[in-house]
Amino acid sequence: MRYRHLAYTFVGALKGSTAMIVRRIGVLSCAKVLGALYAALGLIFGAIITLMSLMGAAMGAALSDGSGVGAGLFGMLLGVGAIIALPIFYGLLGFISGALMAWFYNLAAKFTGGIALDLA
Repeated sequence: MRYRHLAYTFVGALKGSTAMIVRRIGVLSCAKVLGALYAALGLIFGAIITLMSLMGAAMGAALSDGSGVGAGLFGMLLGVGAIIALPIFYGLLGFISGALMAWFYNLAAKFTGGIALDLA
């Protein structure tokens, strides 16, 4: 609690700007935003893995004598599965980590007073 006055002093020192202290973050709101952002990243990474897997399967099929058809098919299915599984997995991890970090921030902001933002 003794550090709370530092945040107010810092905000009071800002002249000619609008200052604001973030004292609380909505846990569900933060979790939804981070879940959506991480799901988008998962889609991008899944697309890259899918393209690499399809190229590898095509090269394997072109260079083989026909005995490795099962391996090429497995690689192709694994790549196509990545574009479905990675956005779901990343989105869930983003949601959970966003909720935890917002909760931890709210806990820490009680003792420190929050983060001062300068909205110029």
